Amino acid sequence: MTRTVNSSPVVRVTGGRLRGRRDQGVAAFLGIPYAAPPFGARRMRPPEPPLRWEGERSALDYGPTCPKDNDGLESAMLFPEVAIPGEECLNLNVWTPDPRAANLPVLVWIHGGMFTKGSGSVAGYRGVSFARDGVVCVTINYRLGAEGFLYLDDGTANLGLLDQIAALEWVQSNIAAFGGDPGKVTVAGQSAGAASIITLMAMPRARGLFHQAIAQSGAAAQTLTAEAAEGVASRLAGSLGVVPTREAFGEVPVERLTRAASALLKEVQTTTNPASWDSLPFAPVVDGDTLPAHPLDALRRGAGGGVRLLAGWNRDDSRFGLVPTGLIDIVDEPILSAVVGALGAPGGTVELYRAARPAASDGDLLAAVTTDCFVRIPGIRVAEARLEAGETGEAGTWMYRFDHETPSFAGRLGAAHAVEIPYVFDLLDEESSHALIGDEPCQAVADTAHGAWVRFVTDGEPGWPRYNLAERSTALIDQQITVVNDPGGAEREVWAGRR
Repeated sequence: MTRTVNSSPVVRVTGGRLRGRRDQGVAAFLGIPYAAPPFGARRMRPPEPPLRWEGERSALDYGPTCPKDNDGLESAMLFPEVAIPGEECLNLNVWTPDPRAANLPVLVWIHGGMFTKGSGSVAGYRGVSFARDGVVCVTINYRLGAEGFLYLDDGTANLGLLDQIAALEWVQSNIAAFGGDPGKVTVAGQSAGAASIITLMAMPRARGLFHQAIAQSGAAAQTLTAEAAEGVASRLAGSLGVVPTREAFGEVPVERLTRAASALLKEVQTTTNPASWDSLPFAPVVDGDTLPAHPLDALRRGAGGGVRLLAGWNRDDSRFGLVPTGLIDIVDEPILSAVVGALGAPGGTVELYRAARPAASDGDLLAAVTTDCFVRIPGIRVAEARLEAGETGEAGTWMYRFDHETPSFAGRLGAAHAVEIPYVFDLLDEESSHALIGDEPCQAVADTAHGAWVRFVTDGEPGWPRYNLAERSTALIDQQITVVNDPGGAEREVWAGRR
């Protein structure tokens, strides 16, 4: 049921009536609970259905964000954090062209942030442009860090992913009230959000909740084994002086647990152990139940085979961390060679990358190598796994590389991690994004990227050929789209055998 009161849209969902507002010509409903508050007896437990409310609930403002530590890396200044206090943090936001419409395609956005930061309330994720173009856009919160991804081998795991599934179940039950089609849902995300999506494709409980997927600069490389995740829990318990049980962790104040988890993340990020360079202490865990197998193994066996997938990376993903911190300028040839060797690349790798970039510094080469090793290659492995399984029916995989360079940091940031987001959302006037994309971003790039995403969500294909092993067709996205077969093919072959 939908009605309008004083030009404010009102809808009815399973929890009760909601009153939204107008936002740049579309209808917005913010801070809608999709699960009960995960505190008290529900803390560190699987999500439960949302509580009902009496009368009409205001959906005019963003709801609380999930607990997190906002003391981050220098690169975080490029993508501002939002922290809103409150317990009802498992909420979502909906933008729709018109809640009185019907059968509109739906895009559900899952934010990134290393599984420890971020929220669906970031201004750069406003779904107004998608709604303007006929798509119902949903952004969600989910539990982060230890609250969402602590593993204790007690039958409960991957709470953050279960939150995402609960949000998708809510969409199935309620999106028609906003004009959306529950049979035409695309999930999309960037970085940890993209990794979440690839993982959801491998989770039996998520089957049937979405029909298409978009994975931006993220795959399944950070998935933890149960043994590794138990080690994280033991280290965290030791730092807190508690035994590693759910009950003991549940007695630790949320703020203290969040700070301790953040300290553990920083320890991992600054380690000199190469085995930890691409790992996260809090991430999806192969527990044998919620996630029965590593996502790549599941995809090879046909999981998610009927889901259409658009996946890709940014040409300079790794510069997001290397340029703002100044690390790119302290890399010399011995450091570069040591890192490349520690990553398991064969002899001659540095020379191969240098030959393709004769003017590059050692730091530039490190950025190129780590972008491939940590982002591009894991994404390609997903496409290869799906092809190995044999994609079902009309499903397929489309690959892209985002090439547009930002002028930020005197142009040195390049096409770094997250640079594509304002263009994909077509929100170039969002002030909080200007540190990332500059004060005069190129609208033609937004028209191209956003247009391809809308086309994929609406029609099931973005406008270029499917990926296959013979051509490896990849769309290079800038002011225009250029399709290239197997870009960086020689460098891709260096990483044969790496997940």
